[in-house]
Amino acid sequence: MPLYCKAMQIRNIAIIAHVDHGKTTLVDKMLRQGGAFRENQVVAERVMDSNPLERERGITILAKNTSVHWKGVKINIVDTPGHADFGGEVERILRMVDGVLLVVDAFDGPMPQTRFVLGKALGLKRTPLVVINKIDRPGADPMRVHDEVLDLFIALEATEAQLDAPVVYASARNGVAVMDMDDELVDLAPLFDAIVEHVPSPPTDADGTFQMLISTIDYSPYLGRLGIGRVERGTVRVGSAVALLPLDETQKAALSRVTKLYIYEGLDRIEVESASAGEVVALAGLDGVEIGLTVTDPEFPERLEGIAVEEPTISVDFLVNNSPFAGKEGKFVTSRQVRDRLYKELEKNVALRVEDTDSTDTWSVSGRGELHLSILMETMRREGFEFQVSRPRVITRVGANGERLEPYEELAIDVPEEFVGAVIEKLGPRRGEMVEMKNPGQGQVRLLYRIPARGLFGYRSEFLTDTRGTGIMHHNFLEYAQWAGPLAGRTRGTLVSMEGGTIIAFALANLQDRSTLFVSPGEQVYEGMIVGENSRPGDMDVNPTKEKKLTNMRSKSTDENVSLEPPRELTLESALEYIEDDELIEVTPGSIRLRKRFLGTSDRKKLSREAKRERAGA
Repeated sequence: MPLYCKAMQIRNIAIIAHVDHGKTTLVDKMLRQGGAFRENQVVAERVMDSNPLERERGITILAKNTSVHWKGVKINIVDTPGHADFGGEVERILRMVDGVLLVVDAFDGPMPQTRFVLGKALGLKRTPLVVINKIDRPGADPMRVHDEVLDLFIALEATEAQLDAPVVYASARNGVAVMDMDDELVDLAPLFDAIVEHVPSPPTDADGTFQMLISTIDYSPYLGRLGIGRVERGTVRVGSAVALLPLDETQKAALSRVTKLYIYEGLDRIEVESASAGEVVALAGLDGVEIGLTVTDPEFPERLEGIAVEEPTISVDFLVNNSPFAGKEGKFVTSRQVRDRLYKELEKNVALRVEDTDSTDTWSVSGRGELHLSILMETMRREGFEFQVSRPRVITRVGANGERLEPYEELAIDVPEEFVGAVIEKLGPRRGEMVEMKNPGQGQVRLLYRIPARGLFGYRSEFLTDTRGTGIMHHNFLEYAQWAGPLAGRTRGTLVSMEGGTIIAFALANLQDRSTLFVSPGEQVYEGMIVGENSRPGDMDVNPTKEKKLTNMRSKSTDENVSLEPPRELTLESALEYIEDDELIEVTPGSIRLRKRFLGTSDRKKLSREAKRERAGA
């Protein structure tokens, strides 16, 4: 087992950027050129996206550690998520590093998430290094983007030293970088040299008492939970006794012993006997380890400042599945199993909140956005869980004068010129306020809006329809502000099955002329299940199991001539955007179904009459 060398020079950096600006591809090429792989080693593209959901969606969800060596210096790299919903991952990772690589697309320029993560990094006094990526992209304008990045630094009140951040121009896909656009593109050596030269070394007080902040958690089936973080002071050794200081200062510190110690080399965790200040390590053997805890020498229990993560803005209800199909597809369906899994997620997902409700089979789960919550749902269904989910709702606050406040989002939209009118028309009733409109003259218009988070519920599908799939939208939490009042909601009703059984093509053929279907022939359906979207306002009860009556004049073979359009495919994100307050999403390992809260047709009609009487009385 190797003994870690204290004299080695170290640089700790995080790579931060907006979605799809090339972070993970850049890390990929850095690993290849930094000698992390053998010459003949077969390595997948975007090797850092190891989670199946990350590979399917093409986004980074979990922050991951790796390292490369360059000219005698070890560079510890953390690849962070780019989506605003996973900002909790970024916020805690920044505590482990001394510098950040801010990757910006040479065509798109700074986006809402760029502002968010850069603001966090500058606030923590991290040294920035700007990488303007995709300089080979058609329409790229690196000089314009350079100016926009400088404007962003000024808007975020960067210090003089941060404003002097070096700028590297790169094409991560081709693995090349230059400090000046007139230089020859060869490899990533200029980027590595800039990191070594400009990013400061971490604290090197190796002779002091041991101190470390747990910034992230990993799990090993053999060792249990691993606490990962940067050694702030002193040296840690295998077998050392350590104290875990709880977040509540009134509680007593828990004593543990380090059973295994790992550092990162390339994509591997290497077991070592000791590690000193400045190194990013993983510790095993710490009972009750959690993110934000301080690990210290038991004789000198000095607490480090904890990790402050912004509060969630959106919540949904998780319910035990009580539909007629409950238990047919999932392995874990009971309230105890669902509750235990939700609370287990809190151990590693610091931006999530889970609360019990008055009902024993319902839990309120709060997160940073619909994607943040849908990733949890998708993970659980793949693990074999069955559950139901309510419509998302915003988390409100009470202002200083007792007024009601709600979260607002900064919305950035890139759309072809011919669709600008349709976008502006739809965002008006949703209380969106246009902040800025830019037309760089390349056929794409950039619109910046300030809009209530509620106003974005259900808008993405409308947006893609209005722009024929050519528009791009990103949004990021902006602030809490005055309640905006009632907003425009869903304009169309649903088709609700009033019978249970097997769906028949003949019945769907009669329905598809006045609706958009969510189901196909041969699928099973139950009373109260939503099978399609009505072309008009208001719900319509239908019978998708209705068969053609046979007579002497009709033969069953004529059913072969029924022509059906493909149904609309439901994803968790689209379902969360679509449903209303009286509807639920049934999530199982094999299916995503929409249903009414009250399945019985007569029950829903009775509730509808009562609601009308209440409105009339009011």
